[in-house]
Amino acid sequence: MARPRQFDEATVLAAVRDQFWTTGYAATSLDDLLRVTGLGKGSLYAAFGDKRGLYLRVLGDYVDATHGALRALLADSPRAIDGLRRYLTAPAQDPSGADALRGCFLVNSTSELAAADADVLSLSRNAFEERGNILAEAVARAQREGDLSTGTDPQQAARAIVTAQQGIVFMGRTGLDVTELRSVAETLADQILS
Repeated sequence: MARPRQFDEATVLAAVRDQFWTTGYAATSLDDLLRVTGLGKGSLYAAFGDKRGLYLRVLGDYVDATHGALRALLADSPRAIDGLRRYLTAPAQDPSGADALRGCFLVNSTSELAAADADVLSLSRNAFEERGNILAEAVARAQREGDLSTGTDPQQAARAIVTAQQGIVFMGRTGLDVTELRSVAETLADQILS
């Protein structure tokens, strides 16, 4: 008879995600994963499979969580334009700049692995397509509310928003001063969301 798990799966997966997010896939060793989870090698592999499978699992969970948070942000915004602006400028809102330096786990993963790993490329492509669809709905809502021109295709506007936001993420990873990063984010929001 198999023994019941003696750990909280969500806590373990969060620790694994944070380790991969901090050091990347290639620089994360099995010893790192064992250290942050507190699990033995057999327990880790029995519960989650190999390193790559574990990486894909936490990356997929991250995508699901961020899309859920984006949907909530947009739904909770009294006007769609406000939610779009908050999404676009979010990478520059942490006063310490720590979030900006860390970047986006999905973007970091795409940059590191998509060229060599078809599963990461597929997950990334699908994630950004879904993100674009979520934002396109908000753009269409902002058009209906009279805050964005109806002459703009919502899907194209959404792609521009994602591209601008990811550019802000990238600039944050370079260590750009958070005040300057915020200024750039606000300028992009003014230009794209007018």
